Amino acid sequence: MTALHDAPTALERLDRQPYTYVRRELVEPDWRRFPGWSHVTEAQWRDAQWQRVNCVKNVKQLRKVAGDLLTDRFYDDLAADMDAFATMSMLIPPQMFNTMAVDAPLTPDAFTEAFLNDPVRRYMLPVASDRDARWPSHPHSQRDSLHEAEMWVVEGLTHRYPTKVLAEMVSTCPQYCGHCTRMDLVGNSTPLIDKHKLSLKPVDRQDQMIEYLKKTPGVRDVVVSGGDVANVPWPQLESFLMRVLDIDTVRDVRLATKALAGLPQHWLQPRVVEGLERVARTASRRGVNLAIHTHVNHAQSVTPLVAEAARTALEVGVRDVRNQGVLMKGVNATPDDLLDLCFALQGEANILPYYFYMCDMIPNAEHWRVSVWEAQELQHAIMGYLPGYATPRIVCDVPYVGKRWVHQLEDYDRELGISYWTKNYRTGIELEDPEALNRRYPYYDPISTLGETGQKWWADQA
Repeated sequence: MTALHDAPTALERLDRQPYTYVRRELVEPDWRRFPGWSHVTEAQWRDAQWQRVNCVKNVKQLRKVAGDLLTDRFYDDLAADMDAFATMSMLIPPQMFNTMAVDAPLTPDAFTEAFLNDPVRRYMLPVASDRDARWPSHPHSQRDSLHEAEMWVVEGLTHRYPTKVLAEMVSTCPQYCGHCTRMDLVGNSTPLIDKHKLSLKPVDRQDQMIEYLKKTPGVRDVVVSGGDVANVPWPQLESFLMRVLDIDTVRDVRLATKALAGLPQHWLQPRVVEGLERVARTASRRGVNLAIHTHVNHAQSVTPLVAEAARTALEVGVRDVRNQGVLMKGVNATPDDLLDLCFALQGEANILPYYFYMCDMIPNAEHWRVSVWEAQELQHAIMGYLPGYATPRIVCDVPYVGKRWVHQLEDYDRELGISYWTKNYRTGIELEDPEALNRRYPYYDPISTLGETGQKWWADQA
């Protein structure tokens, strides 16, 4: 037996764990470290309109904000990416930009190096050197990789699952993430991607959505998204939500907004808070669960303003604020990064870690994507540290199948990186398909994660 005086101390016990939890209070990084914002006041920073007006939308504005902190090494890398690889145009709110390279030395070479290695920068402002040099895109990548537009029952309303629909209210966001799964529709066109456009007027599109919900009582869950609901004028969004809440068969409403993290100032505006409270009270009175789903991928982006926005939503009656992150190499695909993010969300901002999606198979995303087996290992690694209700599920959104926990695959060819999945329901476009519930649907690992035999097989196919 171990003598009492040889028993490990509390600190030693922590050091022997694969992950060590240390509470870290949230901090708002000092935006004044950027030359372009050196004279910005706190009142300006908290103003949603100032944030929107001062978004970084192009290289000229980026140079104005960063001053001499970024060298030509970065701008040349960025220009190469914008010309050849970018599927999303540049749009970064000051709030989100300020969570990049937060502790970097303020000398050009050192700052540039830190900026290039920063996890938030990697997905918000990708550069050519980030991309997979041999396989920037998987051979099976697609613009609409989840085939959402194929399942539109009216323009912008995807009926993919039996009891749930996705309402795309608008095709813009307050920020554009490089890995956007709706890159075929959302944002401005890039040299590589000519974006699709919503053709109906918003009022006509919303009327058609409401009519479909009224005549389809099997739908009980409505995800109101886009783009981002923060880009819908509040009176218009509130009117739509009240109409949805007036449909007796709807029991869950979820608002999807990256802006809770990227532009929390929007959700702290008095007119928005007051309107959200009216919607929340109506939902509560009618017994409907109202939640906000946001999108945070790294602990750096969880700041006091984000926590304030989340808690304000909860205080006015929103039932839950949940996070749906995306699993990405170079950003959060390690146990420590995932757990740090989850503890920041859950413990400091009252945001429930909910899902981490494997990055979808869109063009030029191979450098972000992880294999199914890597995702399974990450799910195993984060178990047991968080409360059970706050332990996120890592899911694979399989084309024509939907979300599946990463351990739910039917079969897996590790050598070729092909997993096979089944499902238990038909989408709207498969109602007459007798094999839909018997078919095995493939999903593909990044080729760079395969061994020599697998990589050669794919090279031969190409």
